[in-house]
Amino acid sequence: HWWHAPLYLTVRGLTTSPIPFGGRTFAVDFDLIEHNLLVRTSDGATRALALVPRTVADFHREYLAILDALGIEVEIEPKPVQTGDTTPFAEDRTHASYESAHAHEWFRALVQVDQVLKRFPGGFIGKASPVHLFWGRLDLCVTLFSGRPAPEARGGDEIAREAYSHEHAGFGFWPGGGSVPAPAFYAYFHPEPRGFREAPVRPASVRYVAELAEFSLPYDDVRSARDPAAALMEFLRSAYEAGTERAGWDRTALEHEPGR
Repeated sequence: HWWHAPLYLTVRGLTTSPIPFGGRTFAVDFDLIEHNLLVRTSDGATRALALVPRTVADFHREYLAILDALGIEVEIEPKPVQTGDTTPFAEDRTHASYESAHAHEWFRALVQVDQVLKRFPGGFIGKASPVHLFWGRLDLCVTLFSGRPAPEARGGDEIAREAYSHEHAGFGFWPGGGSVPAPAFYAYFHPEPRGFREAPVRPASVRYVAELAEFSLPYDDVRSARDPAAALMEFLRSAYEAGTERAGWDRTALEHEPGR
């Protein structure tokens, strides 16, 4: 429900996709091959910022200077969200690293995962999101909807209430953190159907993470499998089948023989 806001995979990294600004549009791209941040506008202007080690404060200042040079005036949240550290960007001189090799390896993983996530819902004809990357959690994901409203969420902000307004199932990959410290794939249903967490989701190394209310499959288990794409697809399909059957989704109406 916020599909205009996340990042999208490109052949070189990630993009915001076009952002409206007056009579123009602009896009901000992360090139994770040559390691540049590129800002391009619909009237042909381009500015680049090298992705190299520098403090967050310096990066923030230089990025705003690029937008200013292009005549782009936008409001940007001045501090991080969805992280434990809320130091304003302009004041953060603690974080100052950029590991280009690690960034490139992460991008290579996203390229492979993206292909499977795009094939996975091929036979699903209900409402489905594109495959996109949410910048808060850095998860590449796809979301499928039953078409039915969900119970109203209590205690969440406006963004969360809108995102969880309808029954859905989320499937994705993220680099890890918190209760899942290593890279992993995940699958969840909202609201969680009764018996879902006890379902026999495959392969055998899958575990249910109660703190996140989702099934988790270690990335390394998929990467080391004889056929990584098939191993990931088995996880996605078995979680989908377990959730839809227990939640009573109308699979006859929502599914069709997938085309190629």
